[in-house]
Amino acid sequence: MKKRSFSGIQPTGDIHIGNYLAAIKQWVASQAEYDNIFCIVDLHAITIPQDPKILKAKIREVSGLLFAAGIDPKLSAVFVQSQVGAHAELAWILNCFIPMGWMQRMTQFKEKSKELKEQVSVGLFDYPALMSADILLYDTEVVPVGEDQKQHVELSRDLAQRFNSIYGPTFHLPKAVIPEVGARIMGLDDPTKKMSKSEDNPGHAINLLDSPDEIRAKIKRATTDSRREIRFDEKRPGIHNLLVIYEIFSGLSRAEIEASYQGKGYAQLKKDLGEVVVEGLKPLQSRYQELTAEAGHIDSLLAEAAARVRPLAEKTLARVKSRVGLG
Repeated sequence: MKKRSFSGIQPTGDIHIGNYLAAIKQWVASQAEYDNIFCIVDLHAITIPQDPKILKAKIREVSGLLFAAGIDPKLSAVFVQSQVGAHAELAWILNCFIPMGWMQRMTQFKEKSKELKEQVSVGLFDYPALMSADILLYDTEVVPVGEDQKQHVELSRDLAQRFNSIYGPTFHLPKAVIPEVGARIMGLDDPTKKMSKSEDNPGHAINLLDSPDEIRAKIKRATTDSRREIRFDEKRPGIHNLLVIYEIFSGLSRAEIEASYQGKGYAQLKKDLGEVVVEGLKPLQSRYQELTAEAGHIDSLLAEAAARVRPLAEKTLARVKSRVGLG
């Protein structure tokens, strides 16, 4: 039996190479190893204001990109969170077992609430409860995440243990798994900050649907430093970030990359990196165009996956409600 793995992705902003290298590429590679469930977390998306038309379009876009990247609907389930009502229902029940102190320690809420101030929603504060429901509904054992989401998975685990200690064995205990390479792809404009879908600066990220010319231009303008030696060095975030991107797209070792750039400058590296990324994304972009050309195809794949996972979610929810004494 394969271990169950759950991953979620928000249908907001533009999916960029940081998302692809740190998460999606790992998800594709893991399909032979895990029983994968991938969720388009649109309920999480509305914790901050969204344009309804854009949100609906982004749900299809993100889904299409997952399929185009290599997620096989025959091997893995890709579905929309709001189409399985058990997510919201379990989140409410879990709310009643999460101490306020646990939620107040969530660093992501602290960071985002500083930006939104009085406009911050209760939903944003409660985001980790819904994420816990997402994970625990499917008897998840493995949760591939970036470093910034590790705390949320740990909350899910603590919550499962708390609930199990009160009512007996109910939930599996999930474990966060963080990729060793490329777990944090940084912004091209500011390599001290993680590449983010919420950044407005067009030079911040390379999006998966960017044209070849856009990709080359963004890399050409990427921040480096005043030194010349090209080598992997985390103390030099700009050049290190570009080399990590090169490493993952090219498949070359760090030693091979450093050796090939002895005596060469940043301009040559950026030129080569632009071509490596363009070629690396070409199959994905071509497949995406094929998928979206057929009207209703992506919607049918999402509906089929929702129908497949819904019984799993409802089975867990029924077990929880029985333990608590609901219904």
